[in-house]
Amino acid sequence: MPSVPSAQLSRKSILLNALKRDYQLWIMILPAIAVIIIFNYIPMYGIQLAFRDYDFSKGLTGGEWRGFYYFDQFIHNYAFKDLMTNTVFISLASIILGFPAPIILALIINQVVLKKSKKTLQTTVYLPHFISTVVMVGLLNVLLSPNTGIIGHLMNSIGLGDVDLLGSTKAFIPVYVISDIWQHCGWNSIIYLAALSSVDPQLYDSAKIDGASRWQTIRYVDLPAIVPTMIILFILSMGNVLNTGFEKVFLMQNPLNLPVSEVIATYVYKIGIVSNQFSYSAAIGLFNTLINFIFLIGMNFIAKRFSNISLW
Repeated sequence: MPSVPSAQLSRKSILLNALKRDYQLWIMILPAIAVIIIFNYIPMYGIQLAFRDYDFSKGLTGGEWRGFYYFDQFIHNYAFKDLMTNTVFISLASIILGFPAPIILALIINQVVLKKSKKTLQTTVYLPHFISTVVMVGLLNVLLSPNTGIIGHLMNSIGLGDVDLLGSTKAFIPVYVISDIWQHCGWNSIIYLAALSSVDPQLYDSAKIDGASRWQTIRYVDLPAIVPTMIILFILSMGNVLNTGFEKVFLMQNPLNLPVSEVIATYVYKIGIVSNQFSYSAAIGLFNTLINFIFLIGMNFIAKRFSNISLW
């Protein structure tokens, strides 16, 4: 009878001991694991739709095998360049401007000394996150209307005329990004505040004794404490470079801003749901996912090599 290597036995015993020791934690996380398996992994069975001609009567596996035909069709589509450009521009603008915003906000909130004022400030900046996307776009339409909106009246009063910010191709991305930062900046700062709460209070006391200013305290105490969190979240954000939110972009679209607001997500909806080209839309969605995965792997590799901090 062949002998089992001792190293393999030791790994198994370590795993079993860990499961026995932390079984309560595994039970707590089991529902989350089940949700991920049911709604994320099992639907991957439908990926094959991107390589077949979908036939209602034959199901997912009954259509004719087409290989990479639909991927080639998308890459050579006349709209491919504009779709990629719009998606990347909106995503990068959201990352470049939106990623530092919750960090700065968390550092500011952390400097508030009075507990009551701090809680009030936190609650105030968290609230916009709970506004639904539909209501948010409705607010933008009300505020930015050139005829009836407050901002429209303000721009008209200072001599800029009737400027339709929602219909302007130049203003669409700034309006999208700024409103997104305003809505989610407070909520996204929670994780940084949690990291700052773990800083040893003695470090702040030492900084005061040494005569450090608030800026120096932020630079030499607060920032080093949240750098690992920043790197991990930045890696995750790079995995969503081409995942521009569908709902908000779609609701903000109109015939005037369509040249800059048509992104991959809205195009997949129009091709797949509206036009019933399911195989073609599945191929576009899979292409989008693969590009995001490549970005994620690349950024994780760079972060691990230069900072020794990574997802795996």
